[in-house]
Amino acid sequence: MHEFNQKEHTARSEQTHEKITKHGRGGKVDGGRVQVLLLMAAAGALSANNVVLNVGTRLIKKGNEKFLRTEFSTKYLVALAPAVRDLRCRSSVDLPVNSSQPPSSTADERDFIQWRNSSSSAEIIEERNPMVERVSARRSGVYDEDVDDGDMLREECGVVGIFGDDEAGRLAYLSLHAMQHRGQEGAGIVTCDERSLHSVTGMGLVSDVFDELKLSSLPGSSAVGHVRYATAGESVLKNVQPFVAGYRFGSVGVAHNGNLVNYNELRTMLEEGGSIFNTSSDTEVVLHLIAISKARPFIARLVDACQQLEGAYSMVFLTEDKLVAARDPYGFRPLVMGRRSNGAVVFASETCALDLIEAEYEREINPGEVVVVDKEGVSSLCLVPQRQRKACIFEHIYFALPNSVVFGLSVYQSRYKFGEILATEAPVECDVVIAVPDSGVVAALGYAAKAGVPFQQGLIRSHYVGRTFIEPSQKIRDFGVKLKLAPVRPVLAGKRVVVVDDSIVRGTTSSKIVRLIKEAGATEVHLRIASPPIVGSCYYGVDTPSTEELISHRLSIEDTRKFVGADSLAFLPLEKLRDMLGTEAPTFCDACFTGLYPVAPRSLSKDAAEKEIAHKVLVDGITENYSLPNGIKNSSISSSSSSNSHKSVAPAIVP
Repeated sequence: MHEFNQKEHTARSEQTHEKITKHGRGGKVDGGRVQVLLLMAAAGALSANNVVLNVGTRLIKKGNEKFLRTEFSTKYLVALAPAVRDLRCRSSVDLPVNSSQPPSSTADERDFIQWRNSSSSAEIIEERNPMVERVSARRSGVYDEDVDDGDMLREECGVVGIFGDDEAGRLAYLSLHAMQHRGQEGAGIVTCDERSLHSVTGMGLVSDVFDELKLSSLPGSSAVGHVRYATAGESVLKNVQPFVAGYRFGSVGVAHNGNLVNYNELRTMLEEGGSIFNTSSDTEVVLHLIAISKARPFIARLVDACQQLEGAYSMVFLTEDKLVAARDPYGFRPLVMGRRSNGAVVFASETCALDLIEAEYEREINPGEVVVVDKEGVSSLCLVPQRQRKACIFEHIYFALPNSVVFGLSVYQSRYKFGEILATEAPVECDVVIAVPDSGVVAALGYAAKAGVPFQQGLIRSHYVGRTFIEPSQKIRDFGVKLKLAPVRPVLAGKRVVVVDDSIVRGTTSSKIVRLIKEAGATEVHLRIASPPIVGSCYYGVDTPSTEELISHRLSIEDTRKFVGADSLAFLPLEKLRDMLGTEAPTFCDACFTGLYPVAPRSLSKDAAEKEIAHKVLVDGITENYSLPNGIKNSSISSSSSSNSHKSVAPAIVP
């Protein structure tokens, strides 16, 4: 890999500034703004096409159409790369070098990623394309909800629907409480009293959004509700669901769990047809598709809309007289159906919500199924011919509560078995087994039982760490783990410790946890991860970092061990995970471990190639004669020269 050379960098920066001046003179394009846009493109927050959209529009208006007609999206990225380096080098962020970090060949990339997540990068980004607000807004906030939460996978949301109970609004409120773990940034409930829809949404936890007065304003015997993990700040209140829209045949509310991979295409088509969008959420396109459909009646409109969607969706809809549940043909995200003793029908993302409101579990909503509930009863229809289910395996690894049954399997039993497998496949001499609470607890219990070693509570988690309105500098970030986790010294001091966690994403949190345990007196720390290495981003409703930020995509297991500072590191082998699932294994999506995607993410084609160019430019210093190859498909960014036997060569699409 090309090593960073200050002399070469300075020369390239001077050349680049000349190019900025040359191309910006006629169009009066601010060089600083171009740098910011390129930075965002390289970071994954904007594709090269978005740079064209933001900068190119101004060039057209100022008469620079000739320049724009050239290979703008690639050549402009390449030309401006040194300026981005210069922009990064001039930032005030301190980037310490740790001896435990991997070889220096990857240090420049790590520094860039760390700079991108720092406060300085947030300060210079002044304007965003609304189409990528969902991706980039989180990085620009003046506060952090949790300074280390960027190193965790996040479920986008949880949904609930209730029909036939006079306390529907309050039951929805309780159900959302049960699924609070699926989203903490916002919550909402919509009810219907057979005449009109009533809505309450807000930012924060369910208990923060709703009080007695607000619950009293939600009359009716049917309801839908939603909890959301999303970007920070007041500007995203408009993105809190359920969404409600009126069209000429009535009103409809919708709550959605998942992610639509063809969202940009659908939104562009709708906007060209005259649709006006109020949010940056992909869920809104569903309402527009329903509104413009020529099918009759409402259910036909809904089916027509869903047949145009690609990706993951488990949705509940509410109209004046119906409650409808719909699940995508692959069944990526969970959605179950239950019934209360009074006959009320309940839909929810997890069975833990059914348990809380005393609804008996009946079944899953099948992939590709639409279930309609009205005064006539319950009916079902199929969206498309049945496909092989591809349920998200991470529901069992991390997202769902242990007391839930998800995709027909007990989450508790799955995690316990993960721990047993780790103890068998990666044994180590130790004195005590502890967990990273809360998601690692059940797997740690399984590990301890299989290994015949005592399980103890070596880390205590604080559940009261909210948003910290502080400057998110690197020094403050270092306190993030200590805010959440406190070591129990009598359990750890002088001990050889096995610590079990659910996953490693970027690796920063794991390194701080290992250091915390060693500072408490542990003589050895052996890290065991109850999932395979994560080498690919999720496109089906899970908030994950870009692929190049995933430590297991960039580094071998040994280099990852060095990075986190553990005495040993082992992951749950993918083949053993599949063996545990048995004949059900092919019905689970494990694309984040393999790069094999059941539904083609749009960013794995041209956008991926453009991002790869931007990445190569930043890391390798390529400044000329590097154009976008024609017909590139399923490209992937390979950002580490380290050998990494467990990662896929390139993302592919499952037939």
